[in-house]
Amino acid sequence: MRPMARWATTGALLATAVAGPLSVPAHSVPAHSAPASLYAPSALILSVGHGEDAAGTVPERAVTLNCAPTASGTHPDAGKACGELARVGGDFARLATLADEEGGARHCTKEYQPVVVTAQGVWRGKRVDYAHTFGNACVKDVQGASVFAF
Repeated sequence: MRPMARWATTGALLATAVAGPLSVPAHSVPAHSAPASLYAPSALILSVGHGEDAAGTVPERAVTLNCAPTASGTHPDAGKACGELARVGGDFARLATLADEEGGARHCTKEYQPVVVTAQGVWRGKRVDYAHTFGNACVKDVQGASVFAF
């Protein structure tokens, strides 16, 4: 037996001894399988634009926000945005309550220049498709918390 063949045979025997006879051959595992994650996925695309509704508004800015396992993405303050979403259980409609809880009442003018925000993706394993029209950018900044501050 040639030396290289002997090493290949020894390696195969060693693998069987370590992994055991019930191990699954490598060729039977799908190539696309990914390691299981301990965290439910949370990856969102957030956008903002001027207009009456999401269908007729062209996004002027968009960012990504990933909240698991750590806050990341192109959002300028991903950590704070993920924290606020966690506080409202991912319910974007409840973000306005955060401004009330913090007591930081900010007064906005009553001019009507509608701003549309959208959130699409996944929050803790659940599909998200959210759109909301605010009366103006000031109202968006107050009621949209830091999630839509970009």
